[in-house]
Amino acid sequence: MTDPVTPRNFQWIWPALRMLRRLLVIGAVALLAHYLLNLSMDMAERLPESQPSRMQSALLVAALIVYALLIATPFVPGVEIGLALLLLRGASIAPAVYGATVLGLTFAYLLGRYLKDDALSRFLLDLGLKRAGQYVHRLTQMPPRDREAELEARLPDWLALPLVRYRYLSLALLLNLPGNVVLGGGGGLMIMAGLSRLYHTARTILTIALAVLPVPLMIWWFGTGMFTLPPAH
Repeated sequence: MTDPVTPRNFQWIWPALRMLRRLLVIGAVALLAHYLLNLSMDMAERLPESQPSRMQSALLVAALIVYALLIATPFVPGVEIGLALLLLRGASIAPAVYGATVLGLTFAYLLGRYLKDDALSRFLLDLGLKRAGQYVHRLTQMPPRDREAELEARLPDWLALPLVRYRYLSLALLLNLPGNVVLGGGGGLMIMAGLSRLYHTARTILTIALAVLPVPLMIWWFGTGMFTLPPAH
């Protein structure tokens, strides 16, 4: 005797369809990011060393826009484009690369900050992570002070201190951590920071501005010669 076909038997379909839709969007973003990465690297390599013309300036602006979009995309090593631009164009391009980096990471943070409160919890529930999804949903309903206290109580002391109390310093260090692409890259980190609702917008933008400053500043001040090896004797 088979079970009668009822709407209850097909309740799993809607979460599965939502998850499929999200996976398709993620796949499309990944393909677009891959295309833009190759395009921007090609543009960076084609930038001439001579005096800039109108066409060269347009190409440079296009490369910077692509770079800002890439660095805002999770799990994309967009910093490679910035370094390529810095090394190929030298100190003159450092302020523009710095500005594009700040804009890209700020855009990623604002994207996470203004997503719906239940976006992350629904994503976890669609993955079948019921307890995690319910916990994140409960966190999003709390005021920021209560959320901080809850996270501090849940996390071990050695993790709660940097991730909650000194979260801006930790964020700055993570943005400069080599290989942070495994954590989502700069874009992924900033989207998660926005989703957490624990980061004040003005302080976060200031943190981004200070965190990404050292390399462009050094190249602007010392030039690209600091990255070249001395000649062998």
